[in-house]
Amino acid sequence: MTDTPTSARDLLLAAAEHACDYLDSVPERPVPARTGTDDLLPAFGGPLPDGPTDPRDVVDALVAAAEPGLATLGSPRFFGFVIGGAYPVGIAADWLATAWDQNVGLRDVTPAHSAAREAVQAWVLDLLGLPPTATVGTVTGGMMANFTGLAAGRHAVLARAGWDVEARGLQGAPRVRVLAGEERHSTIDLALRYLGLGAPTTVPADEQGRIHPDALADALAAGDGPTIVALQAGDIHSGAFDDFTRTVPVAHQHGAWVHIDGAFGLWAGAAAETRHLVDGYAAADSWATDAHKTLNVPYDSGLAIVADPLAHRGAMGVTAPYLMHSASLPDPLELTPEFSQRGRAFALWATLRSLGRGGVDELVSRLHRCAASLADGVRQLGGEVLNDVVFTQVSTAWGDDAATLAVERALMADGETWMTGSTWRGRQVLRIAVSNWATDDVQVERTLRALARARDATASSALR
Repeated sequence: MTDTPTSARDLLLAAAEHACDYLDSVPERPVPARTGTDDLLPAFGGPLPDGPTDPRDVVDALVAAAEPGLATLGSPRFFGFVIGGAYPVGIAADWLATAWDQNVGLRDVTPAHSAAREAVQAWVLDLLGLPPTATVGTVTGGMMANFTGLAAGRHAVLARAGWDVEARGLQGAPRVRVLAGEERHSTIDLALRYLGLGAPTTVPADEQGRIHPDALADALAAGDGPTIVALQAGDIHSGAFDDFTRTVPVAHQHGAWVHIDGAFGLWAGAAAETRHLVDGYAAADSWATDAHKTLNVPYDSGLAIVADPLAHRGAMGVTAPYLMHSASLPDPLELTPEFSQRGRAFALWATLRSLGRGGVDELVSRLHRCAASLADGVRQLGGEVLNDVVFTQVSTAWGDDAATLAVERALMADGETWMTGSTWRGRQVLRIAVSNWATDDVQVERTLRALARARDATASSALR
């Protein structure tokens, strides 16, 4: 079966109609999916047909099969993980990126995307107050952003020790020490595992998850040789930020490379209200963040930022005679772990161009204010707020661990909102992560009413 331009247009218009119907339903849809994977398998599975199926029928069948299993992760009342939503302008640009189907690894092969990516690089560095000479790789998400920054760090610290890790590998190399706080995100450990560096040496953190600067200084003084220090901007439970004004200088005094995992928190640097949280972070060597979290760009969209372009390209770069390499600026494939890459910068460019500097400031500030309002509401409902709400995370408890779990289950059954349980500092918590652009005061009030219902249902159940 051969598609003509007309049939392609019909298919895309049909898909757009389905997509718009879904997006129109998002504000009022129950947040959890209505059914589970096992129940959906009959609609998706069965033997592969022997012959072709009309493409329009396939699109309609996909929508019908998927509909009951769609979790409304873009809901303004989804607080389960720090994943954000997607501005409509970003969705539209992402559709165009798919239609244009540019493989953007080489700068001179896909100049439209290269120009968009380099504009985004300049805008992001300016918004965050990071060194304007840094390079930015557009990666899949925070995991690969951490991997890229830490790979650049591995390259740099081993090069200083006289070891070319790209040419010689790690066998026989000087050992690279990695120091990280005890409340680091798990993607730091995973990235280090991928890089062959093993588990980091854990440095104690305070009650909010911030690495102790004095403990870091002691750990640095206890050893020598090539060293990487991993810090964080935004603890996953408390939202807390390491003290970069103290930790970055002491790490550099010991010759360490400093990487900052700022999956959602790095964007605090883009708003006047929260910029103080990242004081001193511009002196680090690499930074990782997600654009599909706080910035609300569609998946997949992470940013790997490295202050030293030579270390960035040294760790990620590759050449081959069949590739049309840029003669001047880096090729995008030299800044990420991937050869083939979709046009991620188009959605980034459209979102940033649409918001402007003031819009990004307002977005970040509003997310923080909504988190503070939710924390106030939790206290008024009789719940505990276990963290200092400095950014967009609120960790709550509703009595003992069993009671907190019961509130979580009641919320999921209610369907109005979604919050995720976790364990933090020895207690079961119900975590509220505010990261969706559509969350506002109205959505906060609806969420608090749902929490009140869950609290009441739990109390009623306990009496029976």
